[in-house]
Amino acid sequence: MVRIGRMASPAASPEFWLSRRDLMAALGAAALCPAWPATVSAQGRTAVALQARIDRIALRPDGPETPVWSLGNGDLRFRRGEVLDVTFGNELPVAAALDCRGLDGNPAAEPLASRAQLAAGAKDTFQLRLRHAGTFLCEPLLGDGSTAPVHPRPLIVTGTSPVAVDRDEVLLIEEWRLRPDGTAIPPGNDPKESTPFHTINGKTSYEVSAPANARLRLRFINGSQRSVLAVKLENLDVRVMAIDGQPAEPFPARNGALVLAPGSRTDVFVDAAGPAGTSFPILLHDGKQARPVGRLIVSNEPPIRPAPFPPAPPLPGNDMPAQLDLRGAARFELALGTPTEWFRPADFKPSAAPAFQAKAGRPVVLTLTNRGAIASVLRLHGHHFRLLDRLDDGWKPFWLDTLAVEPGQTQRIAFLAEYPGRYLIEQIATDWAAPRLVRWYSVQ
Repeated sequence: MVRIGRMASPAASPEFWLSRRDLMAALGAAALCPAWPATVSAQGRTAVALQARIDRIALRPDGPETPVWSLGNGDLRFRRGEVLDVTFGNELPVAAALDCRGLDGNPAAEPLASRAQLAAGAKDTFQLRLRHAGTFLCEPLLGDGSTAPVHPRPLIVTGTSPVAVDRDEVLLIEEWRLRPDGTAIPPGNDPKESTPFHTINGKTSYEVSAPANARLRLRFINGSQRSVLAVKLENLDVRVMAIDGQPAEPFPARNGALVLAPGSRTDVFVDAAGPAGTSFPILLHDGKQARPVGRLIVSNEPPIRPAPFPPAPPLPGNDMPAQLDLRGAARFELALGTPTEWFRPADFKPSAAPAFQAKAGRPVVLTLTNRGAIASVLRLHGHHFRLLDRLDDGWKPFWLDTLAVEPGQTQRIAFLAEYPGRYLIEQIATDWAAPRLVRWYSVQ
């Protein structure tokens, strides 16, 4: 194990060669593809038909295809301000609901808290309002009895203002636990007799090619269901621009490395600098070892401009609150790492008592204490939050919707209770066999 330094943010890793403990400590310390089938109508409304279905992915070149449960393939792309009239159908053999991570303020579409899981063969209709531009993620939220892992689908919402990049590329990182026969063990089950296996956009080795001096926006998504992962672009200046779908104050990723909790997303800008044929490896670290999973190549095309762009300014904002007045905040405590008062999705009942209730328009501070033996990941639906400094006298310069908390650690987060409704809270331990657990909160 090689020593690592202090980490400045949940997206930047000071050294890449980490142990699993160091990887978790680093995260906790800092905390044009086809779209959905749609018919566009006036006033920014889009009719969308989406099915959770049985699918197959070719993960091994010479092996059988792996069964997965998915929402289809390809990035889903829309524009900020659109309202999606969604028809969701469940073609899986178990109950399922649509879970779109990071879309704030859609209480009527909230899985479990407002919309029950659909039985096999059933359909549901609801609206999704795309309030913010950014990188989001959709997947079926399942009940018990899964026999295949979920393959999530990126949702990209573009803004109304142009962003000066030459390429906009999604890199969905997924972790699989493969049996010798090519089938995969879904999370929540013992992964014995399986081999960890990682892909980017469904490929074991993924290449991105661009002319010299081209600027690329790379949207990294940790589609793993349980594991914190680190990804490193070697010998490149990597500038973090957004985290969990919200613009951040731009900062360089230390040593070109990013640390991503399950389901989290980080957008970076990189420039394809160097002569034609220059190759920059993309390495992935799962807390045990690093392995190459792809590369960025400077193509043989003529340079796109004489020199790289200067450092990028911040991305256009999403009208998030400029300040949070914590002096009058409502304060609540939430225990992680324990199943007490938490439910598996199949056992969730909307009549259960909420984890907390907040008044609309009031700041909320949550104290999160992990009482479990391993790191636990919190996902807050409906609102993005700030990670507070240790002394509760400020916050990190980015918004999050997902946070990993180490065992025995306490973190505080704050958000403005902006959207009335009922919203889900999820926690998952960073153990493949651990179940997904849920509660809900209310904004009134």
